[in-house]
Amino acid sequence: MVETSTWWVTLALAVDIAFRVIALVIVPRNRRPQTAMAWLLAIFFIPYFGFLAFVAFGSRRLPKKRRENQRAINAHLRARSTMLARGIIVTESDINESPEFPRWLAQTVRMNERLGAMPMVAGNTVDFLPEYHQSLAAMAKAIDSARDTVHVEFYIMSVDDATKGFFDALERAVARGVTVRVLYDQLASARISGYRNLLATLDRIGAQHRAMLPLQPWRGIYQRPDLRNHRKLLIVDSLIAYTGSQNIIEPGYRNPRHHRRGLQWLDVMMRAEGPLADGLEALFVSDWYQETGELLNTPSPDKVTRVGPDKTWAQVVPSGPAFEGENNLRLFNSLVYGARSRLILSSPYFVPDESMRYAITTAAERGVEVHLMVSEIADQHLVFYAQRSYYDELLQSGVKIWLYQAPTILHSKFIIVDDAISVLGSSNIDMRSFSLNLEVSVLLASPPVVKELEDLSATYMAQSIELSLDAWRARPWYSRFVEGLARLTATVQ
Repeated sequence: MVETSTWWVTLALAVDIAFRVIALVIVPRNRRPQTAMAWLLAIFFIPYFGFLAFVAFGSRRLPKKRRENQRAINAHLRARSTMLARGIIVTESDINESPEFPRWLAQTVRMNERLGAMPMVAGNTVDFLPEYHQSLAAMAKAIDSARDTVHVEFYIMSVDDATKGFFDALERAVARGVTVRVLYDQLASARISGYRNLLATLDRIGAQHRAMLPLQPWRGIYQRPDLRNHRKLLIVDSLIAYTGSQNIIEPGYRNPRHHRRGLQWLDVMMRAEGPLADGLEALFVSDWYQETGELLNTPSPDKVTRVGPDKTWAQVVPSGPAFEGENNLRLFNSLVYGARSRLILSSPYFVPDESMRYAITTAAERGVEVHLMVSEIADQHLVFYAQRSYYDELLQSGVKIWLYQAPTILHSKFIIVDDAISVLGSSNIDMRSFSLNLEVSVLLASPPVVKELEDLSATYMAQSIELSLDAWRARPWYSRFVEGLARLTATVQ
């Protein structure tokens, strides 16, 4: 009996050792060192739970079919861009001959096109909508002007008092013969109160709609559940487009806990006309193809026209796990390293990877005036404490951190570089947006656009508290402990 027990103990020990050795080989493969280390710690200290979590969440790649579809649509977009009317595409020589733009911009544009298949285009008009209800009303008005198509794609959608006008406009569009197509992220929208009402409303008004990245394992449709489509897009007749940080939902997100705390989201949306609208349309076409298998017909490339001054240049940069590289991370790092005098970052969730952290602190150390705008409070506590774990290093390097005062959640997402370059879109500066979410960013090369975003930043800073290094280091020890734990979990991807 004793020999049998010893045999079982020896076998269990051998299996445990073999399991850990195999994890040492498999886990680090094609992962950041900090991510691999976090997974290994989870597996070593809580082996069974850690292993099951790794099986469910360890791969950030979308299914093979989706990656193949993305490559196919990229080839289609590249072929289409070669047919754009002459003078629409901004060439490397155009950039190099424009003294208001830095020399590195041409290389960044080339990189973006290689990764995301979208060229930089000229002749756009861009306006910003920094007020929540104002942007909802503007989008509804644009829908009311539609003659042929309305394409809607948002991470979260909800029918409520704030968004009723938006859905009423969709209903009027369908009634007059406009084709309305709607995409919404399945899990993000399903966790919002009233999801069934959203589906019933879209069915009632006659809109074509699909859930993005659905989880339907009984039909063989499955991917890592936290790989989500985080994009926000509205395109009307391929001529007018909206994108930015805002979802189609009331500013408290229909969450009783948010309402009790008085939380209100503050966003900024961008309205675009010209070839940029056509580029954002192409991104919707790509996502519609992924969910339906239907490749939509869009206006012929030679029909795309310029509507604004030549120097209003823009480039759509899609990113996400369907792409081989982390397109938005590469773009952001390129911008930060290119900054010479000033860098302004606005991101509600700031959990940078190692490369982004070094890029930002290096910019501050070499004398660039760096401002980071975040919220004083948060809706996601784990991310919030992980974010706070970076403040000491940032402040020590010279970064100025602005905490937008409670109870507002500063949800705007943009970057300003010096006097002529900016980026606005759906992407946070965090590892989830870099690796797990499908995002859209728009690179904007335009001094007037930068001036508008600078003015918006000034209003944000006026409503914020600047965090000092001394005040930050005076926080209690238990906050530091929680921040350290949260930072470790943030790297598990």
